[in-house]
Amino acid sequence: MRILLFFDLPTKESDERKAASKFRKFLKDDGYHMMQWSVYSRICNGTDAVFMHESRVKRNLPPKGSVRILILTEKQFESMRIMLGERTVDDTCKSTELVDVF
Repeated sequence: MRILLFFDLPTKESDERKAASKFRKFLKDDGYHMMQWSVYSRICNGTDAVFMHESRVKRNLPPKGSVRILILTEKQFESMRIMLGERTVDDTCKSTELVDVF
C-alpha cells in the first residue's frame, strides 16, 4: 500500500516558513519520498502501518494550510500515468522490494 500526501502550506511569514520546513523534514524523516514539490509518497506494509503513519502525520501537522492523504494499493499506484517526465526508482515496483524483506 502507499500513502500519497498532498499539502499546500503558507510561507509568507517567517514562522510559516519554519513550520513548513519542519513539516517537510518530518515527512523525510518518517520515510516519505518527494514525488513533486508538495506531493510525497510512502510505502506501507498493510493497513495497520497506514493508520500508524496517518496518526504520525496528524501529530505533526503545521498550524495552518491544507494537508490531504490518499491511500492506494500498489496496483492502483502502478497504474499512474506520467504525462511529462520520467519514472524514478521510488515510482517502480522495485521500491517495494525493501518492504518484502521485512
